[in-house]
Parts: sequence; structure tokens; C-alpha cells
Amino acid sequence: MRIVWAPAAFARTHRWDRDFYLMMVGLLWLGIVMGFVPEIVHRLQTHARPYPAIVHLHAVAFVAWLCLLAAQVVLVRTRHTDLHMKLGVAGMYLYPAMVVLGIATAVVVDRLHAGKPGSDSAFLSIQLADILNFAVMASAAFGLRRTPSAHKRFIILATIFIANAGFARSWEGPILHWVARHHGVAGFWAYAAGLFLSDFLLVLMMGAYDLTTRRRLHPAFVFGASFGLLVEALAIWLYVSPWWKPVAIRLLGL
Repeated sequence: MRIVWAPAAFARTHRWDRDFYLMMVGLLWLGIVMGFVPEIVHRLQTHARPYPAIVHLHAVAFVAWLCLLAAQVVLVRTRHTDLHMKLGVAGMYLYPAMVVLGIATAVVVDRLHAGKPGSDSAFLSIQLADILNFAVMASAAFGLRRTPSAHKRFIILATIFIANAGFARSWEGPILHWVARHHGVAGFWAYAAGLFLSDFLLVLMMGAYDLTTRRRLHPAFVFGASFGLLVEALAIWLYVSPWWKPVAIRLLGL
């Protein structure tokens, strides 16, 4: 069944679109590089214990998604839309695999670290929120692939909501340290800033772009941004709630 969703008053394209979405992909890559490359280098230098194989599979799938996204944006930019549509089939197979790998990796890593210094079983709420947001946004993107204005917004949102893992590695520590130093124990807003500040800023940029170029927000963006940020708020609420950790431990089978 063909799904079409495009508000009549919303311009399908704008001359700035190609540059804006290329910039968004560049920012997402920057966040991943900033967050993960120093950690990888440190682990290699210290000869740290290797991660389980599923972590590497998860990383390969995620990097493949980012590479595919970059290639798709470039193909649209260079007007190779036929190849863009053919290559998009790979994304339709890749994203459900990423969802399964995301859940499996979260469980394996959380169980591996359980009981060790720094373990944080309650973090399961954050991991599940990222996976849920990605699954919903990617599903919507491919369901609406024949409506480019909605499709590309959902694809970018899907990637934003999983790229926060890279951004958070760069600034979560400094943010929580500053809060602890000046305000004591970190709470809801401190963790929201540490874990999801990148999501809020990038989503804000998307909304500002639509308002600047179209004078209105696309319904796909409104739904995706509202749903994603609400899920993240719920995840933070669970994370800071004392009763959630025992629930997470049971969900992890510990």
C-alpha cells in the first residue's frame, strides 16, 4: 500500500535543503567521532579487555547506517535519485537488524558490568529509549519513503536519537561534575543535559530550519520531535526514580 503524507502548504523542497541536510549528517558524524574515537584509542593504548563480539557487530551496523546516510544525502545532492532509491533498500534491511542488535548489546553489556565498580543497571531506561526512538522514526521514514519531505526528516531524527551516545561521551562527565560541584546530587535536568543535550539542540536546529525556509513545521517533524523528546524525558524520569533500578535488574535477569 502506498503511503503519502504531504501537507499542501508545505514546500517539498527548498534550495537550501541539500546544504542543510549535508550539514546535519556532518554534525552527526562529528558527535560520533568526538565520543568514540578517544575511547577506542584509550582502550588500544591500555590493552583493555576486548568487548564481547556483539558490541563489535553493533558498532559495525551503526557505522554502516551512518555511511549509508551520508551516501544517500550525497546522491540526492548530486541528483542521482534512482541510485538513492535502490540503495535505500539496504537501509530497510539494516535498521531492523540494528534494533535487535541494540537491545541484545544493551543486555549483554549491562549484565557483563553488573556488580562491578561503576555499573549502572538503571541506565537500561536510556538504552531502551534510544532503541525505541530509532525504531519508530526509521519505520516511519521507510513507510513514508514516497513522501520525500517526511521521509528525510524521519531519517535524520532516527539518527539523531541514536547518535546521542557519541555526544554524551564528550560532555556528560563535565556537565555532571559541574552540577555536583555547585548543586550537589545530580537530578532530572542534569542527566537530561548530560545525556540528551545533543538531541535537543539538533532537533531545535531542524525546527528552526523549517520555520526559516517554510514558515511552518512539517507534521513529520512535529510528531517525530515530540515523540522522541517525550520518550527521552520518560527515560530520564525512570533513571532517577529509586524504584526503577530493581525493575531494571529483574529485566536484565540478574
